[in-house]
Amino acid sequence: MGYTILLAGTLLAAPASAQLRMLSNTPQAPDPLAAPSIPDPLVEAPPLRLSLMQGDQDKLGDDKFQPEIGQAGKDVIWVPTPDSLVKAMLTVADVKPTDFVVDLGSGDGRIAIAAARDFGARSQGVEFNPDMVALARRNAQKAGVANKVTFLQGDIFETDFTDATVVTMYLLPSLNLKLRDTLLKMKPGTRIVSHAFTMGEWEPDRTITTDDASGYFWLVPANVSGRWAFEVGNERFATELGQQFQMLSVARGGPLRDGRVKGTGVHFTRANGQELEGVVRGDQMVGRGWVATRIRTGG
Repeated sequence: MGYTILLAGTLLAAPASAQLRMLSNTPQAPDPLAAPSIPDPLVEAPPLRLSLMQGDQDKLGDDKFQPEIGQAGKDVIWVPTPDSLVKAMLTVADVKPTDFVVDLGSGDGRIAIAAARDFGARSQGVEFNPDMVALARRNAQKAGVANKVTFLQGDIFETDFTDATVVTMYLLPSLNLKLRDTLLKMKPGTRIVSHAFTMGEWEPDRTITTDDASGYFWLVPANVSGRWAFEVGNERFATELGQQFQMLSVARGGPLRDGRVKGTGVHFTRANGQELEGVVRGDQMVGRGWVATRIRTGG
């Protein structure tokens, strides 16, 4: 199925709850890698009863286990991401063989498997339910990518995934917000993709829509808050920059407006209309014909 990428600020997709189809009263056990009919994931999940909480992770679950859409999880019910959106999310994130993709709440493993099988990346899924972990490992074996994909049984809030270059998720708005500070501390330029739900005031850089669902994409912005000394041609001036996520503001001094950070890229418009584009390199910003040095870090 085709998909459309929209810039942030043109959110034409229907509300997340309207994108999701309710299950019938008597659902059939699905093919774990088939495109699903899906219930409303905003329903609070009942407590998860795990068949195995400890022991050898290579012996989790058994080959008779089949997941049910809507089954209880630690924080959410299980609703798989449609295959069309999986492809769109990984495409918008520009996943390459050099990437390390981590899927938080990986379920049957379809996103991590697709990242390895279709995009050549190394990937990892983090999933709390040990039966789902075992299922995902079997699915990776069937897909022929078990050498490129790992699945960990663990809590996404206690697992270190900061070495990922791409993070994917299908959680809930409250869980996205709980993860937000951790994501913002990751290396600038790290790509974040979420099925259905946003990050509150952190506006997405792009919106993704397919025939089945929608998602959102962010680049982790470099931190450029603080006082900077600019040299633009023969002109010199100092500017105090404030920052809220990827948006920049001039807190004090300096002829700048309309600042924005995109990963490690930065863009300003001067009061005279001149465009300044450059790259953040630690405490320096460098562009064609201009350079800025941070002389005090923002609070």
